[in-house]
Amino acid sequence: MKTGFAGALNVYRTMAHHPALLKAWAPLRQHIVKDSALGPVWSELVILRAAHRMGSDYEWAHHVSRARALGISDARIQAMRGMPDREDGLIVRAVDALFDTHHLPSDLEYALSAAIGRQGVFDLITTVGFYSVLGCLLMTYETPIDDAVAREMAERPLPVT
Repeated sequence: MKTGFAGALNVYRTMAHHPALLKAWAPLRQHIVKDSALGPVWSELVILRAAHRMGSDYEWAHHVSRARALGISDARIQAMRGMPDREDGLIVRAVDALFDTHHLPSDLEYALSAAIGRQGVFDLITTVGFYSVLGCLLMTYETPIDDAVAREMAERPLPVT
């Protein structure tokens, strides 16, 4: 794993203090990051909102960078800190419900199912849980933002709205 994804970022260097957990984490990470029914754009927006709600600077910065690489505009990224319109607002409402009440109300689950399918809803819930746990680890161990991402954030900060 050290020569693959686990050696690439500080998050996995932190997790390497518990090799068995990191090894068990890898298949779920693969699904959530690469194979999610949410698709790459929705997945990044869910992660951004979860990072914002957690207050995880590491996850926020890293996923701003990933969102930009997918072509998501800075304005759309920044909007995930507030209450955007349409589908992005649906994402925010869903993530907020999971943080605030630990479940999706039936009307919100229905709207999400119509937009992304039942498997997408499962993946949204799981993504929020996965990144909540990860945020707790990162903030507990004060994991520093990786140098390349820190440079990007310094050179291209998000506009303040």
